[in-house]
Amino acid sequence: MHRSKSSALMENILRKLIVLGVLIALAGILPAQAQQFDIGFGVSGLTAPSNNTNGFLLFPTPSIGGGAYLGFSGDYLFKKNFGVQGEINWRASRSVYNGFQPYRPLFWDFNAIYAPQLGPRVQAELLAGIGVESVRFYNNFFTCSFVSGCTNYTSSNHFMGDFGGGLRFYVTHGVFVRPEARFYLVRNNVEFNSNHSTRYGITLGYSFGRP
Repeated sequence: MHRSKSSALMENILRKLIVLGVLIALAGILPAQAQQFDIGFGVSGLTAPSNNTNGFLLFPTPSIGGGAYLGFSGDYLFKKNFGVQGEINWRASRSVYNGFQPYRPLFWDFNAIYAPQLGPRVQAELLAGIGVESVRFYNNFFTCSFVSGCTNYTSSNHFMGDFGGGLRFYVTHGVFVRPEARFYLVRNNVEFNSNHSTRYGITLGYSFGRP
């Protein structure tokens, strides 16, 4: 499980894109108060196909499913309920890969979003975009590089597409609770037995500039 310079660079670029998107959204609120900016913190679980090996492999390819995930998200609606959205979700605790190496999956994604109002206190979300599945394999030593700095893990990064949705239920004018689901389709997800997984969760958030 070795981290290439290109995969590390991909993760850093996506991280910067999400941060840039959030900064643009914050800047847009000041001159256009009618536009909406939403942030949230969520808890979720990940499901994926189970390991269907026949028992003859010494180190079978495991399933990525299982575990509790934590996440941050933000979106900026700039015209007729259309906008941009970014989020990161990571496994709250490390799992163990084939019984010997600790690891933690993270999902970064940047999306287009459509969020129509369904009523005074209900707003839907539909979104789709691209991102990176980053699987961090932890070591008992630190390695240092110009790109990533000093870390005690190596990362295996894979390009992915994602789509999903949710429903915001507003408990006040700004505070909302959002049940949500995301489907991830990961390219060359060789560490696991499937190239897809689904995340189900709930987010507590706040809307700025909501009409």
